Amino acid sequence: MVKFILGPKGSGKTKWLIDQANEDIKEGNGNIIFVDVDDNHIFNLNYAVRLINAMEFNINNIESFYGFLCGIIGRDYDVEKIYVDSIYKIIPLEMEDLKRLKEDLELISEKFETEFYINVEYMLEDMPDDLKENCIELGIE
Repeated sequence: MVKFILGPKGSGKTKWLIDQANEDIKEGNGNIIFVDVDDNHIFNLNYAVRLINAMEFNINNIESFYGFLCGIIGRDYDVEKIYVDSIYKIIPLEMEDLKRLKEDLELISEKFETEFYINVEYMLEDMPDDLKENCIELGIE
């Protein structure tokens, strides 16, 4: 399963990802990975959630990002869920990139039973119809 977490800046996307990861580590049987572009949330995440700073891995396009995620799963077959925060800050995520990423990640998601949650700065109304079922939109409270 691949889900895009949508909402404008300040809508709580990062908090939602952190809360979900922390909840999942308590309930799940597999490993939970949290990918971010810095280490700022290390103290907000449960110690058992693996925080990976994507900036350390020279991710510069959608292909290297996909390879990076595959490498995580290839190293650890017990990865249950991968949460990705703010990757759009280091690589552009245009609609075509999101469509391709969804297709590619769904293949490995099914094969390795890994779920992906990726936050993006789009709104549901901006998403094409073929991606809307893969979206969770958060609003400003």
